[in-house]
Order: sequence, then C-alpha cells, then structure tokens
Amino acid sequence: MSGKVLWGVIFGLVVLNCFTLAYFTKTKDVYTPTTSEESIATVGEESITKQEWLDILEERYGKEILTELINKEVVMQLAEEHQIKVSEEDIEREFAVYQAMNNSKGEGQLDVDEIHEQIRYSILLEELLTKDVSVSEQELKEFYEMNKDSYSIEDSYHLAHIVVETKEAANHIIKELENGSSFDVLALEKSTDEFTAHSGGDIGFVSEKNDFIPKAYIDSAHELSSGEWSKPIRVDTGYAILFLHKKQEGKSYSYGEVKSQIRRQIALEQMQGNVTVEPLWNEVGVKWIYGD
Repeated sequence: MSGKVLWGVIFGLVVLNCFTLAYFTKTKDVYTPTTSEESIATVGEESITKQEWLDILEERYGKEILTELINKEVVMQLAEEHQIKVSEEDIEREFAVYQAMNNSKGEGQLDVDEIHEQIRYSILLEELLTKDVSVSEQELKEFYEMNKDSYSIEDSYHLAHIVVETKEAANHIIKELENGSSFDVLALEKSTDEFTAHSGGDIGFVSEKNDFIPKAYIDSAHELSSGEWSKPIRVDTGYAILFLHKKQEGKSYSYGEVKSQIRRQIALEQMQGNVTVEPLWNEVGVKWIYGD
C-alpha cells in the first residue's frame, strides 16, 4: 500500500472519530441530573418523560458511547505510562495535510480544537499500537523517497461561492456585499447551487489539483486576501462570486519532520491497518457493564 493511500485511510479514521467525539461531547449534556419523570415534550395531552428518552438513547447508543469513552481513557492512561507525547507541530502538520487531501470545509460541524484533540488521540493510539514494531532507518528513508509527494501540499484556499444565472444578478450581489450584507445569508437566499447554499456557499479547501472546481476559481483566489470577494466569474451555469475565508500556504515536509509518522505508517501496514483500541484494554484492566 502506498504512503498516500495509507495516509488517506488513517485520516479517514480520524474524520470518522471526530464526528463520533463531537457526538459524545454534546451527549454529555443529556445526563444532567434531573427528575426522571420530568416531561421533555408533550404531544396533545400525552407527555414524553426524560427517562423514556434516556432509556432509548442507552438502548440504541449506550454501548457504542461507553466503548469510545473507555477507549479514550485507555489511550490517555497508557500514553502517560509509556511517556508518549504528541507535539503541537505534529498535530498542525497532520491537520494541514488532512485539509489539503480531503477538501475539508474549515471548521464545519466541529470546532478546530476538537479536531486537533482527536488527531492527538489518533497519533497516541497509533504510537501505542506500534511501539514494539522495529523499522530500520534505511526502510524509513526509502519509504520517504518513494512517497515524497505524500508529504508535500500545495497552496490551498478555503472558498465559498454564490452562483447566479446572469452577470446582472452577480453585480447586484456584489453591491449588496459592499453595502454590508452577509455573504452566508446571500448564498442561502440567492445561490442556485443547492449543494452549498445552505452552508453559506462553502466549498471547502481547494487547490489546483481539484478537478471539480473551475480553474478560474483558483486564478481568482490567487488575487484575493482573506475576507475578500471576487468579481463575477463566468461558469457553466452562469456567474459566480467567490469569497476567500483563508489561504493555507503549501509546504514540503522534510524527512526529519515526518520520520515518526513514516514509522507508524510502515508499522500499521505490517499490522494490516488494524487501528483499534480494544487490544490495549487488558493492559489497564477494563471492567464495564457489557463485559462477560
């Protein structure tokens, strides 16, 4: 498996876990101590109690949520025991590559801090699972040379757009923007792109390698500063106005910067990519209500 493919698999797991973690974070508020018979909704004359709601949540999601909470605690305890730490530089690098490779929509449904913490968690897990795997320096360097493209990202731009049918309509939107109207609101109200209108026209981080966007978008993005919008751009379905949220500078990472990640990649490949916490449970002695 190539470095690029395996890195994509690992980041895919990060994304999945990010959404799970966000769900758990929000779920914590559900269990605020209250009277179990408290009504949380009424339908006509009938009430739905908080206890009824909690019972269904536990039945449907209880084991899954508890498993993930245990997994996180297992990883944190073992990382401390083995003195494994993750630097902020490692987190920022993997986050930058994740955005560039996955057309990430900025913060999206998750706070950036939450994503960073999940990346930290994922790296700690990988380090724990591979801590006893030996990889030679020669193998590490050969892997880096063969997969250099995987450790290089080009300039990318977090863009939003509003698409309308005519240039006149596009110019009218620009006037509204100049008068202080919100780009997000105008996208929701005016954009004919139904896939992005509801999210303020957000199309995520894009670069020259992205085939799904017009080349004119990148050409225009080169000229914009964060918080600026473009002139009308001719597209297949009419005219578009771009908005630049943020520019992310491209970078090529040196062997020394990614050496530890390469070691994890090779080790995980040898383990057939089985990135799960359960094999570590016995090391800390987990007992739970779903156990034997």
